[in-house]
Amino acid sequence: MKVIWAPWRSSYLSSVTSGERAGCIFCEMLNNGKSDRENLIVYRGRKVFVVLNRYPYTSGHFMIVPYRHVPTPEELDEEERMEIMDVVSLSVKALKLSYRPDGINMGINLGRAAGAGVEGHMHIHVVPRWIGDANFMSVVGGVRVISESLENSYEKLREAFLKVSSH
Repeated sequence: MKVIWAPWRSSYLSSVTSGERAGCIFCEMLNNGKSDRENLIVYRGRKVFVVLNRYPYTSGHFMIVPYRHVPTPEELDEEERMEIMDVVSLSVKALKLSYRPDGINMGINLGRAAGAGVEGHMHIHVVPRWIGDANFMSVVGGVRVISESLENSYEKLREAFLKVSSH
């Protein structure tokens, strides 16, 4: 088996496998006193925010998250549901402006069996896609190649969200 060194994953993986992650990472980032840049929050609305995924499937992968800690969509109030859909629309515009993807995946994983890495605080993954982005590294090697740093992704998306949300 071939190995690609990815040290940034070790703290996440050890916390998941050891059961240390008792708190909610989304609630923690809203209350940790760090800047939006440090937390990778690229957009803040009234009821929801947009944050980069620290372990992206592709460059530009982010999540739309309600401020309120709710486990499933049916527990959102009407204003939260409406704003999430507005931010979904802004997200498509921001991705088209900043990344020009060939397609976009959006999804919600409810529960560990569905692939949820953060259970208990629902969020929507937004993943830009390009024709051919599932190359031999991911298909054969089971490894993702991310071509851009999180810092560059933050700058691109922050600027794009500022542009599309001001219209």
